[in-house]
Amino acid sequence: MHPFTFTKAADESAALAAGASGGRYIAGGTTLVDLMRETVERPETVVDINALPYRSIELGPARLRVGSLVRMSDLAADSGVRRQFPVIVEALELSASAQLRNMASIGGNLMQRPRCLYFRDVSAACNRRSPGAGCAAIGGRNRTHAIFGTSEQCVATHPSDLAVALTALDALVITRDGNGEHPIRISEFFRQPGTTPDREHNLRPGQLIVAIEIPVRPESRRSGYLKVRDRASYEFALTSAAVALDISGGIIRAARVAAGGVGTVPWRLPAVEGALIGRPPNAALFHSAAARAADGAKPLSENGFKVELIKRTVERQLATVAGLP
Repeated sequence: MHPFTFTKAADESAALAAGASGGRYIAGGTTLVDLMRETVERPETVVDINALPYRSIELGPARLRVGSLVRMSDLAADSGVRRQFPVIVEALELSASAQLRNMASIGGNLMQRPRCLYFRDVSAACNRRSPGAGCAAIGGRNRTHAIFGTSEQCVATHPSDLAVALTALDALVITRDGNGEHPIRISEFFRQPGTTPDREHNLRPGQLIVAIEIPVRPESRRSGYLKVRDRASYEFALTSAAVALDISGGIIRAARVAAGGVGTVPWRLPAVEGALIGRPPNAALFHSAAARAADGAKPLSENGFKVELIKRTVERQLATVAGLP
């Protein structure tokens, strides 16, 4: 670990000033500290923001607002969230370990760095860590890597389960800087690697995540998250599916589907959604709709199995959420 200066922000103004000067924010610290130990991250200043007042969970008739410093376990345990947003609860409870969920913040979860083994090995070529160095994963061991949103610069998957659920639900990331609050649609918050893989999101220096807002809609009550992985706990997704359905009068009125473990960002599946809306839920429909889940996939040398696996993951979760056998 390289030497660094540690400071605690007493209030929001101090936190914003420290961030604008290049300080790295820390709340639970479950990702940043690991990366500092591995010398992947070498911040000169680390700013503890736990004194800031971003710890409320407010569920109203139109929206859920979650402070960025709310711990993952606290959000998953909230009775209103469990009732109205099962997909969020399931995504959280399938993340990391119980100990980490007790420490990790909601804002920090969204700001996780890639879990690519080459990103975390400072001796390997990685454009995210060192722009221009190359991407060892493209011609290397890439079984767990992305099949959507990749470029010649990077093929790392996005690590957050929660972000997949929030993408399906059209969440807003609420940020703050010296000019006040600014909402960013979660679909516009994360950046695909393109030619600038080191830029993973659209936050600016000195801009801080203060909350997440999720609209309350009928389909959010009938929702769920399925995570397929190599082992049953403490493992990242090979594929995952966040599904929310509004079914009334025997017809699917609204459908929201997003995938994880397959994209460089949380991957929304509009072709699947479009194939569902206006039709009665049944096994044949879910099979045909889920076949669209792999549209546009670009598998690598070792992860071609994800093309079929994401179809099956989506199909199974559609049936589960709809209550089919």
